[in-house]
Amino acid sequence: MDGTLLTSKKEISGTDRAAIERFTALGGHFTVATGRTIQSFEQFVEILGLREPVIMYNGAAIHDYVRGETLYTHPLPPECREMAMRLLELMPEAGGEVLRADGTYVFSNTEYQQLHTRLCNIVPEYAALPDIEEGGWLKVLFSLAPEDVPHLEVLTRQLGFDKKADFVRSADIFLEMLPLGVSKGSALTQYRKLAGYEGFTFVSIGDFDNDLEMIQAADVGACPANAQDCVKSAADMVLSRTNDEGAVAELIDIIIEKCGNAVK
Repeated sequence: MDGTLLTSKKEISGTDRAAIERFTALGGHFTVATGRTIQSFEQFVEILGLREPVIMYNGAAIHDYVRGETLYTHPLPPECREMAMRLLELMPEAGGEVLRADGTYVFSNTEYQQLHTRLCNIVPEYAALPDIEEGGWLKVLFSLAPEDVPHLEVLTRQLGFDKKADFVRSADIFLEMLPLGVSKGSALTQYRKLAGYEGFTFVSIGDFDNDLEMIQAADVGACPANAQDCVKSAADMVLSRTNDEGAVAELIDIIIEKCGNAVK
């Protein structure tokens, strides 16, 4: 979403929306892989006319809005609570939230955390880490000043937490704790196993660290011109347009040109 489908103003451009409609009218299947929650992404389902399951929580879940069912989840281990508490103890300036299938729980409501809440347009619950219901934690998001994120990454390694969970940057102010081995790429592998999607050709597009595995797991991986250098190096195709210029539309046009009416 951010940096790829959404513009810098957090909008979906008319160019991209028209291309998605053109693609699906030809029989193509379009969906999104996002770090957002089931609740925070719901606002985009109608805008995009999505009929396909969505990869959520940066790969920890796949949710079908049409059926109203979560088709796949891979939660964090039980010790994630103690890990999050220790990190917050050592870096009390960090904002943070726990994301579960039933909602978002803010445990440290800093300025950067409030920014994230506004960006996602959600109404979270507020609770101390020990009071958040155990089990079903799909990810923990920490929000900090850009210059502090590397320090938090170092802490996770010094404490050995990187052996129990994956820590991935999803923006310059966000570091996410995800289940070990879980990514948008691992979720794409699960997606291929969903009934009705066997044998599909998957083309992905993303711009940031948390998109790397998805780009590599797809049959064709692309990135917009504004992508990080590491993403550009991993992609099969670096597009000429940025997210503000309709990169998704550019990719769809390439697919249609190569496949004609056989875009499934």
